[in-house]
Amino acid sequence: MSAATASSTDLATVFVRLLDEGTDVWRPVQAHRLGETTYRLADESVPEDEAWSFQPGDIVVVEQRQDGQSLIAVARAMDFDERSWASRRMAS
Repeated sequence: MSAATASSTDLATVFVRLLDEGTDVWRPVQAHRLGETTYRLADESVPEDEAWSFQPGDIVVVEQRQDGQSLIAVARAMDFDERSWASRRMAS
C-alpha cells in the first residue's frame, strides 16, 4: 500500500528531535507507516521558531522508546544501514 492510499490506521505519532534548543526537545508529528520501522512524516508546516532534525515528507527509521509507547525518528531511511542498526539495537 502506498503512503498516498494509506488508511488512518496506518497513521502514527513519531517524535522528531528539535535542533538548537539547548536541551532535548521532541515534536510529535503525524506519520504514515511504510514498514516495520519506516515512516513518512506528514506534510505539515514547521513552525518558524523551530528547526527539526527531519523535514516533513522525509522517510525515517524509528525506534521505540523504553516506555514502549513512543516512536522516535532516529535516521533518514536513505541513511539506514542494516548492519549498523542491528549492532545498535543489540547494544541497547
